[in-house]
Amino acid sequence: MRGLCMKRVPFLILIVASLVGFYGMAGRPPLLGSPAPEIALKDLQGQEVRLSDLHGKIVLLNFWATWCKPCKEEMPAMQASYEKLRDQGFVVLAVNELEDVEKVAEHIRTHRHTFLVVMDHDNRVANQYGVVGLPASFLIDRQGIVREHIFGNLLTEERISELVRRYGGASASLHR
Repeated sequence: MRGLCMKRVPFLILIVASLVGFYGMAGRPPLLGSPAPEIALKDLQGQEVRLSDLHGKIVLLNFWATWCKPCKEEMPAMQASYEKLRDQGFVVLAVNELEDVEKVAEHIRTHRHTFLVVMDHDNRVANQYGVVGLPASFLIDRQGIVREHIFGNLLTEERISELVRRYGGASASLHR
């Protein structure tokens, strides 16, 4: 019995070390109330988009992939919210992880999404934001401060509207 346990200990240590190493590769999410880390990624047309260029706007930073079913399920709510709230300074910045730009562009065209989409080809930004699963979103206020982390929960129009109202001013509403 003791010999069997002793044989399992190195195996368990290896598994734990692997998990710690895997999750340690991703950074910690930015602290709520702290400045959002800068982002500089290319959009689908190859133009650089920087998070700092969106200063003064309310940014929903969303990490997603075309193969992620929950990601695709929340995108219509993000699009509808963007259409209804963009005049109030609301922006969706969708960061695609590790996929081919043509595949992503086709997906965006097919579903008629008009919000900003950028490509994180090396997962650098996802790691910087501590993203280890999809979908993952961050709400960043007009001053560039991270106000909310939303991991795995499906975003709805109502939830987005509530967040924009809370952090972007009382005038934000989906109902005009």
